[in-house]
Formats: sequence, C-alpha cells, structure tokens
Amino acid sequence: MDPKHSNPKAEVTAANFPTLHTFLRGYFHEDVADEYGTPPEAAEQFCEDADTEERTPVAREWQKLTELTQGQPAALNAALNKLGSAVKLNEEEIPQISAIFARYLTQKPRRPAANE
Repeated sequence: MDPKHSNPKAEVTAANFPTLHTFLRGYFHEDVADEYGTPPEAAEQFCEDADTEERTPVAREWQKLTELTQGQPAALNAALNKLGSAVKLNEEEIPQISAIFARYLTQKPRRPAANE
C-alpha cells in the first residue's frame, strides 16, 4: 500500500466527502448558469461567501476527489453527480476549479493583529 494514501479507493459517498457534498448541493445545482454563470464562477462565489473553516475542507475534498478520479472528466463528473452536483463539468472547467480551490490549500491562515 502506498503510505501517502491511507485509503486510495475511498468510496465516493456524502459521508466520505461531507463538505464537498454540501458545497455541490449549494452551488453546483440546476440553476448554476442563471445564478453564477459557470461552475468556476460558482466556485469563486463560494470562496467569497465562505470563511476559511468552510473553504479549506471543501478544497481538500475536491483535491482528494480529483486525485481519486485522476482528473478524468467522465469519472469526476460521475463522482460529483453521486455527491449531489447537478452540473457536468467540461475539460476546461475542471482545472479552473482545481486552481481556485488550490489557492486555499497553499495559503497560511492569517492571524489577526493584536489591535484588530
């Protein structure tokens, strides 16, 4: 077994991806085009709406799912659909969304200054 991945075959369920499931149901719904324009714009809006405690787990679970599906559009879309997504991502949108979430995995949490 690969020591980096304790469970490389993690089952795609809402229980295993709880924050991603909540994000998908709230942002990747059937009205995504009317409400946000595109799925990447929906992901950006989520990141603006959410605080760090909400963004980071979604970003981690997105990364985990894209690794699990090897970023293959058909496999990723099937997994996202199983988790509550109502949109089908195209090949251009997947790396765009991954890049949006990756920003929140590389940031260090900002500590408030003493006078804040």
